[in-house]
Amino acid sequence: MQRALLVTGLLLAYASRANGGDLRGVTHVGMVAPDIVGVTFEDGYVEYGAQTPYAKRPGDVVDTSSHHRWLSRGGKAIGALVGAGQDTLWSFDTLHAEQFEPRYLDSPNSYSLHGPDGPLTPRSVHRKSKPTDFGRVEPWAFGTPSVHTVCLRLADPLTEGAEYSLTFADDALPPHSFRVGHRELRSEAVHVSHIGFRPDDTAKVAFLSCWMGDGGASEYASGMPFEVVNVAIGAVAFRGETILSKRADDLTEDPYGRNYNGVDVYALEFGDLTTPGEYRVAVPGVGCSYPFRIDRDTWRDAFVVSARGFYHQRSGIALGPPYTDFTRPRSFHPADGMVVYESAAALMDTGNGLNGADSNFGVLVSGRTDRIVDDAWGGYMDAGDWDRRIQHLIASRLLLELADEFPAFYGALSLNIPESANTLPDIVDEALFNLDFYRRLQTTAGGIRGGIESEEHPRNGEGSWQESLGVMAYAPGIWSSYEYAGVAAQAARVLHAAPELAATYRESALRAMRWAEGERAGRHDEDPHAVDDARNLAAVELYRLTDDAEWHELFLATTAFTDSAAPLYLWQNHDQAHAAWSYLHMDDADDDVRDNCRRALLAEAEERVAQGERTAFGWTKNPWAPVAWGALAAPDGVTLARAHRLTGDSHYLDALTLACQTGAGANPVNVCYTTGLGHVSPRHPLHIDSRLSHQEPPPGLTVFGPKHLDGSEDWALRFVDQVAHPPAEEWPTMEAFWDVFWYPAVCEFTVQQPMARNAYAWGYLAAR
Repeated sequence: MQRALLVTGLLLAYASRANGGDLRGVTHVGMVAPDIVGVTFEDGYVEYGAQTPYAKRPGDVVDTSSHHRWLSRGGKAIGALVGAGQDTLWSFDTLHAEQFEPRYLDSPNSYSLHGPDGPLTPRSVHRKSKPTDFGRVEPWAFGTPSVHTVCLRLADPLTEGAEYSLTFADDALPPHSFRVGHRELRSEAVHVSHIGFRPDDTAKVAFLSCWMGDGGASEYASGMPFEVVNVAIGAVAFRGETILSKRADDLTEDPYGRNYNGVDVYALEFGDLTTPGEYRVAVPGVGCSYPFRIDRDTWRDAFVVSARGFYHQRSGIALGPPYTDFTRPRSFHPADGMVVYESAAALMDTGNGLNGADSNFGVLVSGRTDRIVDDAWGGYMDAGDWDRRIQHLIASRLLLELADEFPAFYGALSLNIPESANTLPDIVDEALFNLDFYRRLQTTAGGIRGGIESEEHPRNGEGSWQESLGVMAYAPGIWSSYEYAGVAAQAARVLHAAPELAATYRESALRAMRWAEGERAGRHDEDPHAVDDARNLAAVELYRLTDDAEWHELFLATTAFTDSAAPLYLWQNHDQAHAAWSYLHMDDADDDVRDNCRRALLAEAEERVAQGERTAFGWTKNPWAPVAWGALAAPDGVTLARAHRLTGDSHYLDALTLACQTGAGANPVNVCYTTGLGHVSPRHPLHIDSRLSHQEPPPGLTVFGPKHLDGSEDWALRFVDQVAHPPAEEWPTMEAFWDVFWYPAVCEFTVQQPMARNAYAWGYLAAR
């Protein structure tokens, strides 16, 4: 019955999308400069493939050369077979588009403005074009509808307050009327956080910049006036002047000698505005931003959306009302027939763990046994895959930290999750849902399995509830056991008001630690530093929990901070930031080691502050980390938050607030990189279940966002370049966001990064 209802829903969604509106349409017109009009329009859409019952016909051929089951009929591939019974057919996507000829887009004669001064023909046209989606139209071919932004440069400025009509040659698009008014007409050149600010945020800022594609940068200047306008009454609440934030030729945004903007960027600061309300930032002659709020609950509301992203990634339960509008059948649960086999491979020995030489699945699959692992359900699924791995526990660690640091705030905050009726704070319940998955995987001896994994990436056309690939649990391993022991001990301590539950996690953490210590004693090879780091963190968490000197001694024997010069993180040597933070909470501590932990934490925080000051938009990261995997979509703000908590110094708080702006919409593409939040958010994240069920992606998924194109192999880029103008490699990194399902490096997301990092930063700003 569940399957039949799902297919009906898919067919309804399929039919309604197929009967959509015009293939071409103007989505925005606004000013870029007094004499430049920006026009954005799209030229098609993708009709997504649907699942329908499959009955085999004579001549049907299934291609089994890969794990995908492509079905051909009459010599033509028509889709893929789905499910263990292969009784469902997923059809390919269909591209519906009337794509423009480049010569039409780039000709001044294609556009005409009609206003008080008569018809105006642009002197020149500048353009940038990119895909709005990828449709899988064949097994390895993709159709790409486009969005085009043209900048029409005129001989003279348009008149403030005047009405204009834009028409297109050959009636290629319907006419579009607009009134020039910098306080009401939004400009793509004015960027501000869609989330907004708390009244006491002192680092309130918007930005002014515009890259016009083949036209380069639109030029602005320092000292230009701007206004912050109250939307409700139209009154100016603040006036200021633009400040140069970063020149395009200033190649110091990080140690790689790069500038990721491609244009001069100007800051519009209004930190002194504290009156709650809804506002726009407006620049005379240019236009205004999206509206945003100044409100006491700004960060709280954003955190709730971000934290509920974890709920939407839960495996082993059905999703739907009353907890969410996003519906999905229960996935990966043994009661539905899901069988999980044990692999002899520990996670740390595979490519999804610490073995960089392995493929993602080679060691895991070769170690498969016939032994069944019972009760292996739960945890958080990861993006375009159904895996649940021990790395995901960072989400639980950071949620528990917030609950521990701000018990009153989070004790009163509802996330509307199935556990909301119990007595625990919702963020603790959310953290425990993830942690409990690994506790269920604990062996009688105490070892912790690193999670479960399918034998390959998902088959095309299958949802998480339809998995037909073999599924395996990793063997218990010392790395996963140490990782678990640390978070389980943290949970036991945070749960002091629930003594029976606390005792459960305490006992489980100690068994995991004892098992790992016993296994480690018999090893003769040198483990990756991640194992030692996890051991060190588990030791300090157990010491905080039990006050047992045994764990203090182990921490001191494995910490990097006996060295007064040790940083929190040293590449290929150690990463002990969480352990340092935990040790700073100990009263009975080695004074020298604790001082070194404090010095290292503040040194890294200062480095993050300096990094943010070097970037035009205030984002921050490890200076040597690449701009990829969420660097621009989520703040690298854990150390900044901890430094502020430790010292109360406002410059750490300001740096964290600024670091959150880029991912919240204060960026050149004016997109909030967390789904379901802001005026524009990703429409096509790599979220298979929503794609297959023709639903909007669930809220709270923070995607990777723009990735710096460094010349490394990027298979999806060739499909971007089917429509990109200029070629994708010429786009400034801050502009290079392709909202397309099949581009994992940009539109995928992971629970541990950037989702956990994003939720923690917003959660800290909400509760501080």
